[in-house]
Amino acid sequence: MRKAARIVNTTRMDMYALAALRLLVEWGADEALDGEPRDRLAPDAAAAQMRPPGPAPLPRSAPGGPLTPLAERAQAAAASAQDLAQLRMAITGFEGIGLRDTATGPVLFEGAAGAELLVVGPPPSAEDDRSGRPLTGAPGAFLDAMLASIGLSRERLLLAPLIPWRPPGDRPPSPTELAACLPFLHRLVVLCHPRLALLLGPLAARALIGGGRKPPRGRFTAAPVPGRDTPLPCLTIASPAQLRADPDLRRATWAELRMLRRHLSESITQS
Repeated sequence: MRKAARIVNTTRMDMYALAALRLLVEWGADEALDGEPRDRLAPDAAAAQMRPPGPAPLPRSAPGGPLTPLAERAQAAAASAQDLAQLRMAITGFEGIGLRDTATGPVLFEGAAGAELLVVGPPPSAEDDRSGRPLTGAPGAFLDAMLASIGLSRERLLLAPLIPWRPPGDRPPSPTELAACLPFLHRLVVLCHPRLALLLGPLAARALIGGGRKPPRGRFTAAPVPGRDTPLPCLTIASPAQLRADPDLRRATWAELRMLRRHLSESITQS
């Protein structure tokens, strides 16, 4: 009986370990940090003694601050694109970022190259990842209804996800991943010359505008874009996913959409 109980307990431990390993893979873990297994629940003092000294972490990218080697390569790849076709090729061929290995493929920008309005959405969703198109599924349909309410359609706009690849499990992108993806979005702005940008959600606002944790709402804010002579005026609103989950946000968002419409020319009015 004791032997059978030990076998059952061992089997349960193996099942728990396998479930934990699957969760780590879904979260994007693709390598071990140590050569040998280690109890990471051990007291801090013991863990500090067991952990060998390692190299200092790479600096995060920030406006005017140092760039990681990966971000430098992304910046060079984006800057080499002289038109939208070359920019698509630069994104598709960019290697070295882990997101590229876990996503089905890149989710590229789409829409009218000469549009006055650029819509920057959240990182790609599972539906976006499968289709290769930004802002699809139920959030995309909700966005279409939002645009239609002020006389706009996505066919006459330029749409782009904040980053081209879906993070595993829809987790937020890390600062290193953002730093490696933003040069492609900045280059899109330089090549297409949009007059205004609509940022969907706080993550897109913090990445493009910077500043504090809470992005500005109800007003246009200038976002510095490398390679562009003047900052890009940006209006931040709640994302379609946020609006679908919290109807209380819709009144303020409706006022912001009307403000956006007043700032746009009649040339992109839906026919």
